Amino acid sequence: MLDSLFNPKSVAVIGASKDPKKVGYSVLSNLVESSYAGKIYPINPSASEILGLKACQKISETGSNIDLAVIAIPANSVPACLVDCANSGAKVAVILSSGFKETGIEGMKLEEEIRKISTTHDIRVLGPNCLGVVNTANRMNATFASGMLPQGRVAFFSQSGALGIVIHDWAIGNKIGVSKFISLGNKTDLNEIDFIEYFIDDPKTDVIIGYVEDVVDGKRFLDVAKKATKIKPIILLKSGGTEAGARAASSHTGALAGSEVAFNAAFKQTGIIKAEGIQDFFDAVLAFSGGKLPAGDRLLIITNAGGPGIIAADASERLGLKLPRMSNDAIRSIAGFLPKNASLYNPVDIIGDATSERYAVVLNKAVDDPNIDGIVVILTPQAMTDVNNAAEIIINTSKRTDKPIITSFMGETKVKESVERLKVSSISNFSYPEAAVKAFKRLSDYNKWRNIGEDISPSVEGGDERFNAARRLIDNLLKTERYEVGEDIAMTILSYYGFTFPERALARSAKEAAIISEKMEFPVVMKVSSPDILHKTDVGGVKLNINSEIAAEDAFIEITSNVKRVMPDAFIDGVMVYEMIKSGKEVILGVSYDRTFGHMIMFGLGGIYTEILRDISFRIAPVSYREALSMINEIKASALLKGVRGEKPVDIASIIDGILNISAFVADFPVVCELDINPLLVMTRGAFALDARIIFEQPKA
Repeated sequence: MLDSLFNPKSVAVIGASKDPKKVGYSVLSNLVESSYAGKIYPINPSASEILGLKACQKISETGSNIDLAVIAIPANSVPACLVDCANSGAKVAVILSSGFKETGIEGMKLEEEIRKISTTHDIRVLGPNCLGVVNTANRMNATFASGMLPQGRVAFFSQSGALGIVIHDWAIGNKIGVSKFISLGNKTDLNEIDFIEYFIDDPKTDVIIGYVEDVVDGKRFLDVAKKATKIKPIILLKSGGTEAGARAASSHTGALAGSEVAFNAAFKQTGIIKAEGIQDFFDAVLAFSGGKLPAGDRLLIITNAGGPGIIAADASERLGLKLPRMSNDAIRSIAGFLPKNASLYNPVDIIGDATSERYAVVLNKAVDDPNIDGIVVILTPQAMTDVNNAAEIIINTSKRTDKPIITSFMGETKVKESVERLKVSSISNFSYPEAAVKAFKRLSDYNKWRNIGEDISPSVEGGDERFNAARRLIDNLLKTERYEVGEDIAMTILSYYGFTFPERALARSAKEAAIISEKMEFPVVMKVSSPDILHKTDVGGVKLNINSEIAAEDAFIEITSNVKRVMPDAFIDGVMVYEMIKSGKEVILGVSYDRTFGHMIMFGLGGIYTEILRDISFRIAPVSYREALSMINEIKASALLKGVRGEKPVDIASIIDGILNISAFVADFPVVCELDINPLLVMTRGAFALDARIIFEQPKA
């Protein structure tokens, strides 16, 4: 069906106009001036001819089957027009008209009517409230953006029409060859996922880029994007992630999660390259516009200026890139051509008086050097620098190698002409060396992602038996309308999913607390047991290191008194007595629910400082083994877990098991909204969950 959008044999412009100030004029004019080879039908009830083309009053009067209808009429007239288009055989309609859900309730009703017509009349819809569509291969510019995009291998879509125009103009100015452009608009029907899926097999597209504000179907997005990035890079700029006025959350995990967190996790899991802003987006697109990927992360820097070379080296180290020496043969070869005060290692500094011949000598050896995967060439326009010749040498050398050569021709007026030549030759040029190095890092990271094998989410031991045991308990809770559980019940449920908890018992009096503590062997821990209290420490509800029966009685009295003073309305079951686990590192495992992607798994530094330090990582469930390990390595405190200053490392495998177990748990029980295991105390061997809380979804009223 999307072939009719991109490769129509005929296009009807409904709302075509003779007035240059009208959208209908701009679209028709663009189709005519771009030399689109298909048939064009202006539709306007008040005109017989527009721009030299015969006009019809209705699409049904064209006497032809129309593949693509472009609609630019008032919003109230669109539904009836869409029905006419479908009845005339149109397979796709691009609705440029505004006045739909972006305007309020009445507009939302109108848009819902369009959605129903699309479904019942089997016509796909792009928009409404969009800019249009371009296919450079057949010279079709069905937008109201001025200028035809240069033909190339980059496809891009944008949820913002205004930003789409900006990218459109930027691509023209920077000689970025484009295959297709799509303005998504309100996404009543066709959305970003449909186009990513189409571009996977599009022979005209090598790179997919886009701007999105939301995603229609999170799970489908994950599936399609993960498949696509193994074939072609996807670069996305995502806005609207801070969630001003974020929802109130009852758990640590819920408080720390958010829309931006979810999208970041989704991008990591699918291999999407996330741009951090418009400039970064343009830089990322430039990086991939050269069409070459490095085999590894070994970068050679060639420069005619020491300072910029050092800046590039610093940037490389910060990004984790390798800066190897060239091979001994290559070093010996270039040494004979470079002055004695040149640096032969990495960066290779060919000195400020360098001519283009010095660049040629080093470049020719570098592209053939097995130690080098890619090259950043820095040029500052000094008095002796023949800038244009250096650009030509880079262009010619690039033609004979599969290694990416990225340039940073610094300055403005003296390098302007050469930079234009580099652009035309698909050499990625950046004004500053840090950006050039980051471009190489992106290429290297993407190639690494593309070559990673499939990682399967393992199953949890216990199968049907553990599931049925947990289901019986959860069903009973929900029947009695208990949607938040902690302490004993949460621990029992999670024990079915492989978690180990300390020995525990509930004391309902001070005397009983003393008896239980003595049987358990001192020292013990005591915590208030109440379904109304989430953060027990905040209300004085926790006592550690209790070493005697008298201390146990005193602790019971103190805990219950504290809670009654701070939260007089809280229901108190009693005080839970736990065996005290004396060693280990505290981490947190958790679950929250994102409205776009579903359950998210959280891992981070645990204990009472979780929300303050925010040393955490998230992934969308289900989580695989490799993703679980990546979550652990991602936090700053991961070095503490691996052992520092003579400490033994903790059992990383037990953390991975915990992440996989809660991933399996929420897959089995989607009714879970939030979950905390805080802390999970990880030892050199094994781990104990010391506290847990589960919140289930309540039925909607």
